[in-house]
Amino acid sequence: MSRVITFEELKAHGTKDSLYILLHEKVYDVTKFIDEHPGGDEVILSEAGKDATDAFEDVGHSDEARDLLPGMLIGEFEKNSELQLSSSTPTANPAVHDAVEKGSNMMYFLPLGLLGAYFAWRFYGGA
Repeated sequence: MSRVITFEELKAHGTKDSLYILLHEKVYDVTKFIDEHPGGDEVILSEAGKDATDAFEDVGHSDEARDLLPGMLIGEFEKNSELQLSSSTPTANPAVHDAVEKGSNMMYFLPLGLLGAYFAWRFYGGA
């Protein structure tokens, strides 16, 4: 099954009646599986025509789910295609990343600081 699937072909199979999904630079025909998908058909349909690798990995699919993939494999995705694969997507703006990271740190330290202040108040001078 060393068939090469083009971006146009991937996009052409984006309906519930004929659905191809791109995962890790391989194309899978998940048409027969769509009604059995535990997350519902909307989840898979929303990833049609694009690289679904990040969405697939973010969910944390089980080994059983991964064992189903070889039976649905139809070919490799065309290299140098219009579609940017997840592994080659540019990283986010560093300024945005830093702002999110600082906000995340405050999310932990602010409640801990307030909790410490409360216990200090109760221990040293509170009622």
